Amino acid sequence: MTARAAPPPPSLRPYLPDDLPLLYEIRLSAIEELTADDYDDPQRRAWAEAASDEEELGATLKSGLSIVALREGAAIGFIVFRNGLIDQLYVHPAVARTGVASALVDAVEKLAGARQIKAVDVDASDTAKPLFDRRGYVAQRRNTISFDDVWLGATRMRKTLSP
Repeated sequence: MTARAAPPPPSLRPYLPDDLPLLYEIRLSAIEELTADDYDDPQRRAWAEAASDEEELGATLKSGLSIVALREGAAIGFIVFRNGLIDQLYVHPAVARTGVASALVDAVEKLAGARQIKAVDVDASDTAKPLFDRRGYVAQRRNTISFDDVWLGATRMRKTLSP
């Protein structure tokens, strides 16, 4: 039996307005499929409902440094960075745990460092927290987020960047 080759790293580029419909679908799919081990059905439904405004996502993507990950020309994930905070990070469930999220976070950290930003913060979901733990982010505090009386846990994490 031969070992399965790791997929190539994704290519990265800035967000383009034509990306919005696919990024919207990626975000909803990631919430519905990747978070089941960490959040119960009512929590995932509330999160998906809160994330179901495509126009709001478009405004968020335009408001920060937004990077799209691609494989074979198709969007497979994205990250939004603004004011020192990773505001959104989602990957398509089919490519979860293949290095896509790491590539996106790595790009943000390099760009932040080049802009003399001293630290990167993130409010990591329980699903994303292990990724940030591995990347050297340190938990600052536990937060709860409310969506119509349904509470989800998240952890504010910080990584101090090397000068």
